[in-house]
Amino acid sequence: MSHVVVTAVGTDRPGIVAGVTRVFVDMGCNLEDSSMTILGGQFAMMLVVDAPEGVDAAALEAALAGPAADLDLLVAVRPAEAAGADNGPLDDNRPLDDNPPLDDTAPLDDTASWTVSVYGADHPGIVHGIAELLSAERINICDLGTRVIGDPARPVYAMVMGVSLPRGADPDALAVRLGEVAARLGVDASLHNSDADIL
Repeated sequence: MSHVVVTAVGTDRPGIVAGVTRVFVDMGCNLEDSSMTILGGQFAMMLVVDAPEGVDAAALEAALAGPAADLDLLVAVRPAEAAGADNGPLDDNRPLDDNPPLDDTAPLDDTASWTVSVYGADHPGIVHGIAELLSAERINICDLGTRVIGDPARPVYAMVMGVSLPRGADPDALAVRLGEVAARLGVDASLHNSDADIL
């Protein structure tokens, strides 16, 4: 197994996470760590993937080309050990004015913010299974974080998603469907209205 870093950026829309993680499932890759967020209407994700023997960065990038084109994403894949190897040290003493301002002018959608929390034995397909359900329900993933925690011999996968429920969505019905998908994946999942969850 080898670790690969995947980054993707594109205009925010439902289905991005499901589309990207479908490739991981098909290629036998396990998504270990991730960070995903929306800034100025752009969805950005950085993922650390454990790829099986025979699947390298080039093969994974080639497999992601289809979803990248369909979803209008800019995708880059590289071996984890190479990430940042050629970058110089960060200048932590630079003036604050050198940092570009965040775009806080993007309009807010008519949605409600909810949190999906998932915990269970680590195995490939967890993120994709949950993301696929949300995509089918036209629910947007705004933020996502994952961690592998616990004993290395029995790792536990923890995931917290910030999602936006559109007007008319039924949280109770979604929670039921979420529980059904979680049961098939062998994990525990919950949905609640909350400002934030921290892994």
